[in-house]
Amino acid sequence: MVALSVLLDVFLPVLPSGVLVITAATAAAAGTAADVPDILALTLCAATASVLGDLVAYRLAWRGGARLDRAISRSRRLTTAQERLGTALARGGGALVVLARFAPAGRSLVSLGAGAAHRRARDFLPWSALAGLTWATYSVALGYFGAHLLGASWLATAVSVGALFGAGAGAAYLMRREPRTS
Repeated sequence: MVALSVLLDVFLPVLPSGVLVITAATAAAAGTAADVPDILALTLCAATASVLGDLVAYRLAWRGGARLDRAISRSRRLTTAQERLGTALARGGGALVVLARFAPAGRSLVSLGAGAAHRRARDFLPWSALAGLTWATYSVALGYFGAHLLGASWLATAVSVGALFGAGAGAAYLMRREPRTS
């Protein structure tokens, strides 16, 4: 269920994939002393599903052709975001891909934008993998350490989810800032 939610949230950003990952990590931390393999498996599962979702969106957008280009060109914000993404990827600034994984709908924008702009997969894939692993590790760590610090309770899950939303708000703020000109 976690993998499916993470895989599909690139297309439906309203899916609670982060909440599911945190809840699963909290539940794993509440288990026995053998919870470390569960945590590692959850992290790898979430990271792999994240990268696969990004690649599916990237390939669909790559093949989207004129219809997707027209949809993007109707929105000034999407056009600007696509141009900034293209510039960032061309300069090796894949940190935007990692940052976007934490922002609400940022993952969708970056994956679809990179595909629609026909960016090379070798420029996008390593950053997508790093983004997926970073996000999965952060989300699992929130649930795991939240459970150990606050106990395996709804409070621990709520605090962890709040921290995830805080990271998303921070990422969204950083993505919306105008880049500095040198």
